[in-house]
Amino acid sequence: MIKIRTGEEIALLKENALIVSKTLAEVGRHVAPGVTTKSLEVLAETFIRDHGAEPAFLGYEDFPAAICISLNSTVVHGIPSDYALQEGDLVSIDVGTRYKGYFGDSAYTFGVGVLSPENQQLLRITHDSLFKGIAKAVAGNRVGDISAAVQNHVEPLGFSVVRKMVGHGIGTKLHEKPDVPNYGRQGQGKKLADGMVLCIEPMINAGGSGVYLEEDNWTLKTEDHKNSAHFELTVVVRSGKPEILSTFDFIDEYNKTYQA
Repeated sequence: MIKIRTGEEIALLKENALIVSKTLAEVGRHVAPGVTTKSLEVLAETFIRDHGAEPAFLGYEDFPAAICISLNSTVVHGIPSDYALQEGDLVSIDVGTRYKGYFGDSAYTFGVGVLSPENQQLLRITHDSLFKGIAKAVAGNRVGDISAAVQNHVEPLGFSVVRKMVGHGIGTKLHEKPDVPNYGRQGQGKKLADGMVLCIEPMINAGGSGVYLEEDNWTLKTEDHKNSAHFELTVVVRSGKPEILSTFDFIDEYNKTYQA
């Protein structure tokens, strides 16, 4: 069942979204050559707990870390390690929180130092596709309208949509119905209603759409080893215009590169 959230519930989801958004920005300030991904995880977990929340990913289906950190050709669910970031890397940070019985979830892909033109374009296109999808999160539309908006933005530009992973609803569980794919057809799928809360999250590859799972059963990588990017925001379906709960504004205060 797809749940319609009350005003009180949306307020609690917004509190989570704010913690997640500030966590992403705090981690992003420390993304630099030589910094280990494990140190970024420790920073994130400390920040989340200092704000009264719990890291939602830690222990979720036995995931071993507080946040996901996915590098370069890793699409999602990368596990933090002693790897030290290098100039030109792409690093996707995915953060989840649990606070007052509700959840928050958001992601942002940062560039480390100076990026190649190809990586800059991948980040820009993926970022922009997120907002193309969000614009369709309007009551009366269907999930396929969101999906098609993402797909129709990236594929004509030579990029690929990851089809094995999708966005999702969120509320008292981290992942709820409906699934929100990043590919599909306009007018298809579940009908959107005022008060639905969705995590819209394009995962876009520079090469083909194929992916594979590493032996840790978490790390999802591109088959052709080309880079991938991931951006995610939490959105309330509304009549006329969606309400975005999480935000990249705290990141944009110091990083102006990918603003739509």
